[in-house]
Amino acid sequence: QLQLVESGGGLVQPGGSLRLSCAASRNIFSINTMGWYRQTPGKQRELVARITRAGSTNYADSVKGRFTISRDNARNTVYLQMNSLKPEDTAVYSCAAFVVGTDYWGQGTQVTVSS
Repeated sequence: QLQLVESGGGLVQPGGSLRLSCAASRNIFSINTMGWYRQTPGKQRELVARITRAGSTNYADSVKGRFTISRDNARNTVYLQMNSLKPEDTAVYSCAAFVVGTDYWGQGTQVTVSS
């Protein structure tokens, strides 16, 4: 079993920055892909960014150049650095881990971008 706990969300002004953290309950070294997703009311959950064990990354077009995903296997943590935030980035951000046969999800953390 794997538990994921997100932190770092909050209220920030447009143009500001936040760093989200996703702490796993066990070693993530063997987990090939981990990612961040976001969802707003009435919309489907969408991929924000994901990272493989080898460090390969991919991003949603809407966040390229502004967000950076990283993973620290020694700390069992995945990060999402979010810069130049826009009001349209407001959402609940959730961390996910993809293991063969099973997906694991955190509870999510709210990010609100507003002046």
